[in-house]
Amino acid sequence: MIKWRDFDYWLLVVTLALTFTGFAMVYSATRGVEGLERLYIQQIIYGAIGLGLMFVLALIDYRFLEHFIWPIYAFCLIMLLAVLFKGKTIYGAQRWLVLGPITFQPSEPTKIFITIVLAAYFSQLGEKIKRFRYVLFSLLIVAIPALLIYLQPDLGTAIVLGVIWLALAWQGGVELKHLGFLGFVGVLSSPVIWFSLKDYMRKRILIFLNPSLDPGASYNLQQALISLGSGGFFGKGFARGSQSQLQFLRIRHTDFIFSVIGEELGFFGALLILSLFFVVVWRFFAIASKARDKFGSLIATGIGAVILFQVLVNVGMNMGLLPVTGIPLPFLSSGGSALLTFLCGEGLAQSISMRRRKLDFLP
Repeated sequence: MIKWRDFDYWLLVVTLALTFTGFAMVYSATRGVEGLERLYIQQIIYGAIGLGLMFVLALIDYRFLEHFIWPIYAFCLIMLLAVLFKGKTIYGAQRWLVLGPITFQPSEPTKIFITIVLAAYFSQLGEKIKRFRYVLFSLLIVAIPALLIYLQPDLGTAIVLGVIWLALAWQGGVELKHLGFLGFVGVLSSPVIWFSLKDYMRKRILIFLNPSLDPGASYNLQQALISLGSGGFFGKGFARGSQSQLQFLRIRHTDFIFSVIGEELGFFGALLILSLFFVVVWRFFAIASKARDKFGSLIATGIGAVILFQVLVNVGMNMGLLPVTGIPLPFLSSGGSALLTFLCGEGLAQSISMRRRKLDFLP
């Protein structure tokens, strides 16, 4: 029997607050922009679908997925391969698949698929998790889709998959000496990684370290900082931000939506948004700590880690503390695929929460 008393209503309320704020801020960031005026309507449609899927996934027993991890993994790889051969190119990146009237980004649901596969793999290992070859195989599971995503090119999402592996490996019980050895190998291979990056990726890092190298390339970051600073404590008011409404701030409905929030809602609004994210991450980790099995605990941990990482990177990028990576702000940035992914991720977490008691049949 499904226990609705164990449904995490606090998580739902906070998620709804973030999602509806996202609708409003996407509207503000795109109003009056030719070709983007109806983007907020599209975001609302994806949000409605995502909320429906969230409740559907909450009703389904998450343990059912553990029996289908390899078909899930194969489907994930097929989607990513299809992007490389048949994907749609937008802004110089081939990241989207078009199925009739639907355009979606397979790398976004890949975050959930890989979390499920790794959670099942680590939970089934038992004492084998202490053997290095099994740790290496788990890394291979992540490396293949990460490479396919990097080739799109999309370094940011590839890094997110690495974060998922690290969070689940740590929580799953991988020994510190193995993690330390892999970290040491990563440091040694950093020159190879650096020269394998695309030119624009290296340029973003260099400009972050020294903006004077190319003032034109650092233009949007400067506008983001101006937007955040000009908002003051209470902001200039909804849809009244000069940098965003006069379109000085570019890609403001996706990568730099937090700067729009800071300008229009001020320090108070930005702090409130960050507080809501804190509650979301806290609830995910609380669900992980109370899960009835290791599989459920690892799923909730992985999704919570993704949300935490993307918030830290996106906000840090907007504040000039981190290089520009193109990682969206969960629930707020424009993008149907990302919004659906996070809402479905919450659906899985709710399913775990609702089945955390060992004796589900008791009244």
